[in-house]
Amino acid sequence: MVGLKPSDVPPTTAVKFLGAGTAACFADLLTFPLDTAKVRLQIQGENQATQAARRTQYRGVLGTILTMVRTEGPRSPYNGLVAGLQRQMSFASIRIGLYDSVKQFYTPKGSDHSSITTRILAGCTTGAMAVSCAQPTDVVKVRFQASIHLGAGSSRKYSGTMDAYRTIAREEGVRGLWKGTLPNITRNAIINCAEMVTYDIIKEKLLDYHLLTDNLPCHFISAFGAGFCATVVASPVDVVKTRYMNSPPGQYRSPLDCMLKMVAHEGPTAFYKGFTPSFLRLGAWNVAMFVTYEQLKRALMNVQMLRESPF
Repeated sequence: MVGLKPSDVPPTTAVKFLGAGTAACFADLLTFPLDTAKVRLQIQGENQATQAARRTQYRGVLGTILTMVRTEGPRSPYNGLVAGLQRQMSFASIRIGLYDSVKQFYTPKGSDHSSITTRILAGCTTGAMAVSCAQPTDVVKVRFQASIHLGAGSSRKYSGTMDAYRTIAREEGVRGLWKGTLPNITRNAIINCAEMVTYDIIKEKLLDYHLLTDNLPCHFISAFGAGFCATVVASPVDVVKTRYMNSPPGQYRSPLDCMLKMVAHEGPTAFYKGFTPSFLRLGAWNVAMFVTYEQLKRALMNVQMLRESPF
């Protein structure tokens, strides 16, 4: 057995909620530079009118990160990390931590297994719930990741994370903090279904056919498959979401307008800009998150059982 032994008692909803948020924060710490590289590649070609954008061109994942480090300093790949961790603690706790509970809610009484339709419905529900709560943190994270700061001569729009929340609310209204909610709900419903349902099914089949036991190799393979599926189906919506959330007021009338302008100016391949860092990030993120999540659930349940034990 690789990793902690599964608990005899199923993990509680509170354990899943806390474990999912903590595991997602750990995964974000490991993969955040890849996410920042993805954002920079996705918005490249959109803001060519600005001097900074004309002077800075990105090529590939590693090239983007190295260019950022060279032109903006070694901390630049982690721009927006605080907002990113705030996002994961509120976002992942809901979409991942509540997935099993919502799936059970949708499963007909007396049924031994949840159908694929039930799992997809649960994934859409928790994904939409999570976005509704965590959207302001996502807007601030994207703004920080997209901002280009080329040394002492250029000014920073936001002095810090809390200043970003206040500035956006003051300049764009409170609605500005929920900018791009619709494409983000669409994106995260798709991603949540792809991630959670794929992970659920792959893990279930590996265990049912006795190919692997419920341990780290099983979690690793299931998570990697979930990350690949999520990247393929969600990339187009992710690019539109990133551009719309990062755009100044008035640039796009709606997410649909953003999508149509992308196709008109850059062609359909624009929907898959940043695909490689997206896959590297989502694949690595899913592996780190799900492996940590499974171990945290077991560790937290062991702690809980020890606390409740009379000896």
